[in-house]
Amino acid sequence: MVWTPLHAKIHRTIRSRHLFERNQRLLVAVSGGQDSLCLIKLLLDLQPKWGWHLGIAHCDHRWRSDSEANAKHVENLAKTWGISFYLETANKPINSEATARDWRYQVLSAIAQANNYQYIVTGHTASDRAETLLYNLIRGTGADGLQALTWQRPLTMGMMLVRPLLEITRKQTEQFCEEFKLPIWEDSTNQDLQYARNRIRQELLPYLRDNFNPQVESALAQTAELLQAEVEYLEKAAQELRDGALGMRHEEDSLTLLPLRLNRRVLQKAPLALQRRVMRQVLQQILTDAPSFEHIEKLTALIIAPNRSQTDPFPGGAIAQVEGDWICLK
Repeated sequence: MVWTPLHAKIHRTIRSRHLFERNQRLLVAVSGGQDSLCLIKLLLDLQPKWGWHLGIAHCDHRWRSDSEANAKHVENLAKTWGISFYLETANKPINSEATARDWRYQVLSAIAQANNYQYIVTGHTASDRAETLLYNLIRGTGADGLQALTWQRPLTMGMMLVRPLLEITRKQTEQFCEEFKLPIWEDSTNQDLQYARNRIRQELLPYLRDNFNPQVESALAQTAELLQAEVEYLEKAAQELRDGALGMRHEEDSLTLLPLRLNRRVLQKAPLALQRRVMRQVLQQILTDAPSFEHIEKLTALIIAPNRSQTDPFPGGAIAQVEGDWICLK
């Protein structure tokens, strides 16, 4: 086996970030594109050092005429490498990016649980991280959205999604595939400019690279990395503040349903950034969809509002009202 600088980098990343332990079962999502082929090749080459059991999962969205041939191509690769292969095909074509992503993660979780895999591994890169940051920035988001593509996150109970390539650019995965002559399956939908992410990839990032910063992808990925640590810190601090305002221990708060009361005196001592985070956490408990900036702001305003002030109804009908030292949601 040829040991490249990329092998060494990923080996170090997995070890230093504690992404996986030895002898564990990893389900690798492989589309057949350059990023996922680079990922599976790296993990296969590192397998003797770590003792992993690897499996390949492929999700056929049925939104391209060649999707069946694409799935067969990945299955043949799995056979060549002697790896278990799992295929899931959508019942009907999925045309929305968000719907496709949700379906993919549901499918991957189900395959992993049914076959005792502890980790689901995807080939997201620094380039994806940069695109996600720009995409969410343009749509309007706080720091959480800008750092949304993280190294690992829980998918379901006992199931972790891991992204080991977040410091590797798409250019590097392309060079790696060329070096090892990996048979990339080109996804024609990546060229379709009706998708916002493709416009960012094909038009915006090249413009930024040519006119502002040749290393823009790495720079944006590093920004996301910095924000990730800050968001983790702020979320933990907000959780502690929320528990104090609710007057309960943290382990109980997941059971909290309406009505609930927040102590304004506790919240008034905190910085605005933490006040907003507390209100967002509370709204996440009671709303079916993610709370908007407007929802968070109108609830935060009650921290210093006059007695008997109240909000108009939130989606679902809940109302917040000031009762002395308390904000009451009911």
